[in-house]
Amino acid sequence: MARRFNKIAFVASAAPEAQSALAALMSRYEHVAPGDADVIVALGGDGLMLQTLHATMGASRPIYGMNKGTVGFLMNEFREDDLFERLESAERSVVHPLLMVAWDIHGVAHTARAINEVSMLRQTYQAAKLRVSIDGRVRITALIADGILVATPAGSTAYNLSVGGPILPLNSPLLALTPISAFRPRRWRGALLPDYGKIEIEVLEAENRPVSAVADHTEFRNVTRVHASMDRSVDLVMLHDPGHSLDERILREQFGY
Repeated sequence: MARRFNKIAFVASAAPEAQSALAALMSRYEHVAPGDADVIVALGGDGLMLQTLHATMGASRPIYGMNKGTVGFLMNEFREDDLFERLESAERSVVHPLLMVAWDIHGVAHTARAINEVSMLRQTYQAAKLRVSIDGRVRITALIADGILVATPAGSTAYNLSVGGPILPLNSPLLALTPISAFRPRRWRGALLPDYGKIEIEVLEAENRPVSAVADHTEFRNVTRVHASMDRSVDLVMLHDPGHSLDERILREQFGY
């Protein structure tokens, strides 16, 4: 039977453990450059997985991660043996990124995509003051907070969870809109939005209350307005061992293990 994946590329973080694993695998398996590969094997933690997905965005090339980092929520267990067999039996998880457009105080538009979340964060001791609109309708006239974020299901267990946002099943057609240390409205804890929604967040008093906008690890400072929406034109494919799919990991996270 023909294999799905014949050409493997390896990438690794700079951590010594990841570099050691990279050397071991490259000595055992034939490999090619990432641009020529059928599949990329990423060695590191979740940060490396995000970097690799960003680097290959638009190519629809699957990424199989093996954990040589700290948390490794998006990764598989590291083993040197039976790599081709593991790749052939792996299950696909397909996610779509958020498209962020942020305008700065000079009126310049900046574009970036986020796999986990788009966040807006205060830059100084002054709390951010934000107006939140969904599909052109104002829903919060003035949110006073450290910031706010929009998380995808794949990113709902990351920063979103740490600031009290909900965990979303991977295939749920939802986005989480979550405030960061909200002061007003006092009791607002966020919202679940349909993933086709168009989110606009305006910065009020931008001169006195400067705000940055961040798409995963790409930051733009002194913004006045941000649009965020899901970009369904881009498929991002991760591979996971049977029984350890991203769906299963998100479900386990909801039960605390």
